[in-house]
Amino acid sequence: MNGTSAFLSPLARTMPPSGIRQFFNAVNANPRVISLGVGEPDFRTPKHAREACMRMLEAENMTYTPNEGLMALREAIADYLYEGWRLAYEPSKEVLITVGGSEAIDLALRALITSGDEVLVPVPNYVVYTPIALLNGGTVVEIPLSASKGFKLTAEALRQAITPRSKVLVVNFPNNPTGAIMTYDDWLPIAKLIEEHNLIVLSDEIYAELTYEQKHISLASLPGMKDRTIVISGFSKAFAMTGWRIGYACGHSDLIGAMTKIHQYTAICAPVLGQIAALECLRGCMEEKDRMIQSYDQRRRKFVQGLKDIGLPCKEPEGALYAFPSIAHTGMSSQQFAKRLLEEANVAAIPGDVFGPGGEGHLRCCYAASSSQLAEALQRMDYFLRSQKI
Repeated sequence: MNGTSAFLSPLARTMPPSGIRQFFNAVNANPRVISLGVGEPDFRTPKHAREACMRMLEAENMTYTPNEGLMALREAIADYLYEGWRLAYEPSKEVLITVGGSEAIDLALRALITSGDEVLVPVPNYVVYTPIALLNGGTVVEIPLSASKGFKLTAEALRQAITPRSKVLVVNFPNNPTGAIMTYDDWLPIAKLIEEHNLIVLSDEIYAELTYEQKHISLASLPGMKDRTIVISGFSKAFAMTGWRIGYACGHSDLIGAMTKIHQYTAICAPVLGQIAALECLRGCMEEKDRMIQSYDQRRRKFVQGLKDIGLPCKEPEGALYAFPSIAHTGMSSQQFAKRLLEEANVAAIPGDVFGPGGEGHLRCCYAASSSQLAEALQRMDYFLRSQKI
C-alpha cells in the first residue's frame, strides 16, 4: 500500500525517536561498546523476589489482578512511603499499580490535560514528559535549569514561566540526567507558587531511594502539597527491576480514580509476576537494596573523580545514577561529541541536548555499569580526548 504515512497524525509523523534509545540500539549492535547510556542497574533482581515468582509459576494460573493492582502490594507501598518519607496514602483509593513509571506518567497527563493547557517542564529532564504532554494536547512550556545553580528548580524560574493557562508542573528530583536533588528549603518557595497559581504537580520520584548525602524530600510532604501532587515511582531503579515493568502512582482519590479508569481501558492491570516480585522486595529485600545503593555511591565517587582527572568538569551528582559532565570546552556539540565517542572509542553516552536545551554542552553518563567497565570507559574517553588534542 503506497502512501501509508498519510494516514498518520502530523504529531506521530514529526515526533523524533527517543535520543536515548538510538544509542541503546547502537550498543546492542556492537559487543565492543561499553554502555554508559541507558539508566539500568547491572544487578540482578533480588533473589527472594525471583524465587517467589518461580513458586507462583508452579502453583498458580497467571490471571488478571484487580485493575488497581494487588491489594497486598498497594498496602505495602503505602507502608513503605510512610516509613521512608512520611507520605500517608489510603491503599484502596490513593495507590495505583502501573506498567512501569512511564505508564503512570502517561495516565497522569491524560487525566489532567485539556487541549491547550500549559504543562511546565523544567529542562534538562527525562525525555518522556514533553512527548506525552504533546500527545495529550498540552502546550509544553520549558523552564531552563541552570548549571550555575546546581540544576535545581528555583522560584524565580518557575514564576517567569507561569501564565494564566498554566495547569500542570512536572518535577523529577532526584533528577535524570543531572543528579540534582531538592531540599526542604528549596521546595518551600516552589510550594508557595504552586498554591498561589493553583497548579497541579506530577512528581516523578523514581530515584527517591538513590540519594547519597541527604535524604530525599518529596514535594508532597510539604504543607498543602499532598492533595495537589501525584507522586510517581516504581521498582526499576532501587530494586533492579527494569524489565519487570512495575510502577505506581499515589495521590488524591479523585486523581487516582481518573487515572484508574484510563488504565482499565489500556493496560487493564500490571503484570502479575512483576507485582509479586515487587511485593517480595518490599517484604524482605531491603538489605539487598541498601547494598546496591552503597555500591552506586562508591562508583559515583570514583567515576566523577575520574571524569575530572581526564579533563571533563563535572558537578558531583547528589542523587540518581548519572554524571553530567560538561564537554563545552571541546568545541563540539553534545551530539557531535557523543557520536564520535561512540564511533572512535566504543563508549556510548547520551548527548545532553536530548534532555532539553539546558542539556547542551553536557553528556549523560550512567555509572550503574560495573567498576571494571567504568574504569575502562574512562581510559577510552581519556584516549579520545587526547586524540582530539583537547
